Amino acid sequence: MSAVAVVTGAASGIGRATALRLAREGHEIAMMDLDGAGLAETAGLIREAGGLARSFTVDLCDPLAVGSVTREIAVTVGAPEVLVNVAGIGLAATVLETSDADWNRVMAVNLTGPFLTIRAILPLMLDRGSGVIVNIASVGGQVGLASRAAYCASKAGLVGLTRAVAVDHAREGIRCVAVCPGTVETEWIGKILSNAPDPAAARAAMAARQLDGRMGSPEEVAAMVAFLAGPEGRFVNGAALVLDGGMTAA
Repeated sequence: MSAVAVVTGAASGIGRATALRLAREGHEIAMMDLDGAGLAETAGLIREAGGLARSFTVDLCDPLAVGSVTREIAVTVGAPEVLVNVAGIGLAATVLETSDADWNRVMAVNLTGPFLTIRAILPLMLDRGSGVIVNIASVGGQVGLASRAAYCASKAGLVGLTRAVAVDHAREGIRCVAVCPGTVETEWIGKILSNAPDPAAARAAMAARQLDGRMGSPEEVAAMVAFLAGPEGRFVNGAALVLDGGMTAA
């Protein structure tokens, strides 16, 4: 029987790449996202490659909905051994440019959502005596980024939540790790570039942030998640691992 991995935000980008990679590693994938059409595409790609996938369209900010879907996953797919929280949103704004609604939305998706999925799924992991939780944070959770006040605060909070879960539950067989990517070429980045006055110049500037002059790929982040979710990642717990092409080294 395949180990079950729950991946949020699997409709696109890093979430899709993670779902595909974990399926290739032999996991049965239970995917959560608000984008049902995107989930269907990801599920199709997994099945084409011979993997197993189930899609659950859900508002990850709704406690009752997350609890209900978690119970459905436990019954129809199985108790998860791995949870990867990828779902997230960005906001380009300083503190003075951030409305109450903007702040609340970023916090709801980027921090409350992972809290809700962890709270729902962790008891199932504790019952089986083991589990791995990987939270996709950001370099913005480690350093300040210009015009990203709410985003940085939410991702720093996610790193703190990661460490707290690890401290509380390591002796019960739980590992909880944050992955902090730098600039990764996702659909979200594509939208930012397409809306820039000079997309080519904006792309070049984003690429130049990395020491080797290129953005990361969703697949590179997914590869780190797969390592952490597997037995070779056993000694990694409570850490915030930076994958940024050296962006924060200079």
